[in-house]
Amino acid sequence: MASTVINSYALPAKNLSNKRKQTPNTNLSLLHLCTHLNEAKQIHALMIKTSQISDSYSAGRVAEFYAISDHGSLECAEKILNSVQEPSSFLWNTVIRGNIMKQNPRNSILLYDQMISRSVEPDHFTFTFLLKACTELPAPDVGKQLHSQISKLGLESNSYVRNKLIHLYAISGSIADARKLFDKSTDLDIVTWNSMLEAYADCKDRESLHKLFEEMPYKDVVSWNTVIGFYVQVGEFKEAVEMFRRMQEEGQLANRVTLISVLSAVAHLGALAQGSWLHSYIDKNRVNLDENLGSALINMYAKCGCLDGAIQAFENTSKKSVDTWNSMISGFAANGQSLKAIRLFSRMESLRVQPNAITFSCVLNACSHGGLVEEGVKYFRKMSEIYKIKPDIAHYGCMVDLFSRAALFDRAEDIIRTMPMKPDKVMWKALLGACRNHRNFEVGERAGLKLIELAPEDHASYVLLSNIYAIAEKWEGVHRVRKMMWERGIKKIPGCSSIELDGVVHEFIVGDITHSGKKEIYEMLDEMGEKLNLAGYKPDTEQVLLDIEDEEVKKNSLSHHSEKLAIAFGFISTSPKSTIRVVKNLRVCSDCHSVMKHLSKIYEREIIIRDSNRFHHFSDGICSCMDYW
Repeated sequence: MASTVINSYALPAKNLSNKRKQTPNTNLSLLHLCTHLNEAKQIHALMIKTSQISDSYSAGRVAEFYAISDHGSLECAEKILNSVQEPSSFLWNTVIRGNIMKQNPRNSILLYDQMISRSVEPDHFTFTFLLKACTELPAPDVGKQLHSQISKLGLESNSYVRNKLIHLYAISGSIADARKLFDKSTDLDIVTWNSMLEAYADCKDRESLHKLFEEMPYKDVVSWNTVIGFYVQVGEFKEAVEMFRRMQEEGQLANRVTLISVLSAVAHLGALAQGSWLHSYIDKNRVNLDENLGSALINMYAKCGCLDGAIQAFENTSKKSVDTWNSMISGFAANGQSLKAIRLFSRMESLRVQPNAITFSCVLNACSHGGLVEEGVKYFRKMSEIYKIKPDIAHYGCMVDLFSRAALFDRAEDIIRTMPMKPDKVMWKALLGACRNHRNFEVGERAGLKLIELAPEDHASYVLLSNIYAIAEKWEGVHRVRKMMWERGIKKIPGCSSIELDGVVHEFIVGDITHSGKKEIYEMLDEMGEKLNLAGYKPDTEQVLLDIEDEEVKKNSLSHHSEKLAIAFGFISTSPKSTIRVVKNLRVCSDCHSVMKHLSKIYEREIIIRDSNRFHHFSDGICSCMDYW
């Protein structure tokens, strides 16, 4: 192929007598046709033969192919740079840029030192590339030195250089220096505004971010994406969705980055109606579901408990990357469809899609939630033996969770003792939670004390250990743990549940009386209580306010849990037999789990609850977790 391309343009010797000479432009044009390194080398050899390579511009173009093309070679580019007697700034810039593109920013800075030592004056392109290198390293001190040279050469006013400087100062925490540059600028363009906006977002400076955003004379899609992305990053998902609505109202079209950010916010909120609207927006605007957007859409549907939507998005994604497969496998696992998750992994293997470490985390998680112990052991071995993926702490954590849920505590502790790294708090929490469920007080106490040691600020560490003592009726231990919480200022996070209705997310906390419909909600709670009693429901008061002796107080406390309030609101606000979807910030307690099974049968409704651990799909008195949670 290579010789064919060259021969079709190169002139045979016999034609030279006809004065049809090869021109320099012909050789440079040939570079654009190259699809392989060997083809470029043939053209390079031809240029050496005709002495064209001694021309600095021509040498720069060949070096550009080597440095920047996917088919190039940095080594070849640097050889050209070193062979030219007086390389131009273009040639230096090309090789500097190539090193950055090939993830070698440190070498870019070393090349700049050589450039200066050979008395070649840098231009604004040079500094644009070098400042990017400093950002990627990061190397703020080198950036400050470059800033001094930029000022000496009078290039500080160049918009490209200025914006790179603002970004560098921002990521290094020098927000005051970034703002000083911004305020000195006399010709602020949209890129400069966005650079400063991004600086405030990176530094989590909410007040300055808002102020600058409102001051902007013009906002483009990058401006909106920066603010929406900031909200998603800090976990304020409702605000992210509200900002997207405002973006729509002001007539700004969303791009892929916008949609991925907003889908992430909607996924965290569990707001299916808003997510479905976004899907319609994508279809209406004919936005192709590439691997990133497809994965975001799958993740949104899965986290809203809508597997049909996730499957549709998965099948419609035009080019599936490993991340796309991971999203769907994870979605099945979280929604209690462990066997479907494993079958999808088998399909992935049959299509020769190479799994990665995250894939196996998803598969092992599916085995853990489904009680598939031997399958989990098989995949854990397969990961390292077949795919040569070294297990990390997440994989070992999945194995501890797998064995703990199955009450195989000896095997769980054996993993913890023999794995090549120290166990983290996630691992100890999985073990402790399983000990509570299976009433293993000895291992539970040991795990609880380790967990508090590793995560002294996490309220769940204390609550879980307190529950272990309470179930064992070791009240001295209960009071000791609670005293420790009080002395350390640790407060239990209240349960909070949310439900979406007509695109609006309603939130409830335990015993909530702030909702405008509280009268109707509590009347519905009373009705639910009466029907539950008739159905034979018995409150599980064992783990609730265990130091309260009055059994009636315990029952009342249980009936006012946040998810029950959200369900009551859902019952009075939606049509009969429609699905109720609730998102809770904490793990669903055993009593609420029992209640939801009864309610799904009494009211003939599917109830879907996403807690901090997984999904529970309640239907006709049965939960998708099969009480294995």
